[in-house]
Amino acid sequence: MDTSDELLDTAGPAALLTLDGVIRNLNAAMTTALGKPAEQCLGRDFGDLWPASQRMSAESLVAHAAKTKAVAMRVLDFPAQGGAPVASLIEAQQVKDPASDERVVWVHALDARNDLASLLIPFRLATTAAHLGLWMYSPDDHQLEWLGGAPALAALFPDPTVSLSRLISAVHPDDREALRQLLRSASTQRSPWVRVRYLPQHEGWHQLAAQTRRIQLGYGGPERIFGILRDDTKQEKRKEKAQAALTAERQRAKDIADFSSALITAATEQELQQIALTRLAATFGASGALLALVDEGRLRVSTDAGIAMWEVDVLHGLPLDHPSALPEAIRTGKPQLILDREDYIRRWPHGAEFPRLGRLGSDYATSITPLSEAGNQPLGAWVVTYGSGYRPSLDERTLMGTLADLAGQALRRIRLQQARVELATALQKTMLPRLPEHLAGLEVAARYRPSRGGLDIGGDWYDAFEMPDGAVALEIGDVQGHDVDAAALMGQVRLSMRAIAAQEWDPGTVLMRTNELLTTMVPPRFASCTMLHLDPRDGQVIGTSAGHVPLLCARKDGSHSIHELPGGPVLGVVSDTEYAEETFTLDADSALVMVTDGVVEGPGLTLEAGLERAGTLAGTALRDGLNAEETADRVLDAAGAVDHLDDVAVLVIRRA
Repeated sequence: MDTSDELLDTAGPAALLTLDGVIRNLNAAMTTALGKPAEQCLGRDFGDLWPASQRMSAESLVAHAAKTKAVAMRVLDFPAQGGAPVASLIEAQQVKDPASDERVVWVHALDARNDLASLLIPFRLATTAAHLGLWMYSPDDHQLEWLGGAPALAALFPDPTVSLSRLISAVHPDDREALRQLLRSASTQRSPWVRVRYLPQHEGWHQLAAQTRRIQLGYGGPERIFGILRDDTKQEKRKEKAQAALTAERQRAKDIADFSSALITAATEQELQQIALTRLAATFGASGALLALVDEGRLRVSTDAGIAMWEVDVLHGLPLDHPSALPEAIRTGKPQLILDREDYIRRWPHGAEFPRLGRLGSDYATSITPLSEAGNQPLGAWVVTYGSGYRPSLDERTLMGTLADLAGQALRRIRLQQARVELATALQKTMLPRLPEHLAGLEVAARYRPSRGGLDIGGDWYDAFEMPDGAVALEIGDVQGHDVDAAALMGQVRLSMRAIAAQEWDPGTVLMRTNELLTTMVPPRFASCTMLHLDPRDGQVIGTSAGHVPLLCARKDGSHSIHELPGGPVLGVVSDTEYAEETFTLDADSALVMVTDGVVEGPGLTLEAGLERAGTLAGTALRDGLNAEETADRVLDAAGAVDHLDDVAVLVIRRA
C-alpha cells in the first residue's frame, strides 16, 4: 500500500498508530465503533479508548505488533453504541507510512462474516478453562447451537444444534418461563444467573445456572445471544446434604440444650420427673423410659407411656442392697448396658428380672444411668429401653450420662433446698465483664437478667474486648445450667476464650480451641456461643457460631435482618470440630444485636417469631435515634414477655 489513505480506506474500522500506541489517523468506521469523534481520538493512546474490560487486550495487541514486526490478532469487543457490543477480529502489523517514512502500526478489523467461527474461539477457550459451557441462540430461527466448553457439560447436550422448543421440553415446567424470559430480555450486559432444572437423556435432573449477553458478530455482522452455562448439580446436592446435617445437628443440639436447661431449672421433684419421662425416649430414639428415685433407702419408680406401670411393680420399693441391676447401678454409681435378656440373666442370676425383658424379644437392649454428680452418692437412676436390634453408641451413652449428672445435680438441689444467693451475687460481680468504655467508631452495650428471683447469675455470658490488631472481639454464649456451677464454668469459658483470642485471632479457631477444652472436662459440660471479630475502621466482621441463635442486624431506616452464621455444634459435645467463618460488613449507623435464646424463645413464642420481634425493636430504636444502651434496654425489656425460665443476655454493637 502506497499511502496512508489506502490503509484507512476499508469498510471496517482502521487506524494508524505510532509504535507507542498513539493514534495518528483513523477512519470514520473506527470513530463510529469507538463511539467518539475523530478529534477526541487523535493523539490519544489507543488502549485508553476501550472499555476497561478490553483495555489490556487492546494494548497488548499493539505492543506485540510494534515490538516483533509480526502480524498480531485479537478478538475485541467494540463498545455498544445503542445496540449490542461488536465482537471483531482485529489485526495489527507494522507498516511504513509513505508520508513520513516512519514505521507505524496499522490496526484494522478483518471481515469475518464468512468465518464467524474464528470469532468464537477465544470464548470457547475461556469457558472451557472456567469449566463452563458456551452456547449461541439465534432469535430469528429459534435455534440454539452448542459451541463447546467443559466436557461434562458437553455430554448433557449430544446434539450440537437444537430447537428452542425441544430444549424447553427438557426443562422443568416450573423453570421454563424463566428460561424464555432470559432469552427474550437478553441485554448487552451480562444477565444475572438464572437457575433451571434440566433433564438430559438417560440421566436424572441437573441443576444448571445460565447467564446471557447479546453480541454482534463482526463489524456489520449478525446479532446473536450468547450464554454461558454452569452445572451446580453436585454442589447443590452437597449443599442440601450439608444443610440437612446442620439442621439435624442444630435441632439435636437444641433438644439437648432444652433438656438440660429444663433439668437444671426444675423446681420440684414432680417437675424433674415430668421432664425426664417426657424427653428421655424422644431424645435418644428409645421405646420407653423409667425413672427411679431413692427414698429412705428404697426405690420409688415412675414410667412414661412406653412402659406400663404394672410392668415395673416388682421394682417399686426395692432396697438399694437388692442383688439386681437397677439397685446395683444406683449403689455403685456405674452405668449398666444390658444387651438382651440372656445378658441380664448371666450377670444377675439371683436378681429380680426386669419383666419387660421377659415380655419382649431376646435382642432388646436396656441402659441404666445413675443420677449422680461428682463426689456424691447417686439419688436415683433412669432406665431407657430400645427397640429390637438397636444398640446405643458410646457417644449416646456418654451424652446420656452427662444429662443424668445434670438431673442428679438438680435433684440434690431440690432436696437440699439451698439458696446460694450471696455466692451468686459475688460471682456475678466477678464473672460478668466490664465492657471497654471508649471504642473508636463503636458503641457497645450489654444487659443481663437471671433466670429466677434470688439467683443473680447463670450460664449466659457476654464479652467485648480489644484485639492486638485494633479490632474488637465480641462474644455471647450460654453454658448449660442456671446455677452457681454453671456460673463458674461460664467464667472459665469466657476467660479461656479471652486467653485463646490473644494468640488465635480467628473466631473459628478460638471456638475450636475452646471446644477442645470443654470436651476434656469431667464431668463434661457444653455451651453455645457466637463470636465476632469487628474492625471498627471499615466495619468488616468475621463471625462464627457454635449452635447459638442467629445474629440480628438493625439499620437506621428501621429495617432489620436475621443473620444465621456458619459454624458447628455446641461447644463441649463433639471433639475435633472445626467452626466455619463468614465475613460481612456492618454499615455505618447500623447495629448488630447478639442475644441468648431466653430473649427470643419460650413456651408462647417460637424462635423465628422472637427473632423478628427483637429485630423490629432494635430497628425501631435506631430509627428513633436511640444509642446502643437504650437499644439494649428495649430488647431486654421485651424479653420478659417470652415467659422463658432461662437467663437472658443482650449485646448491642452500633457502628457510628
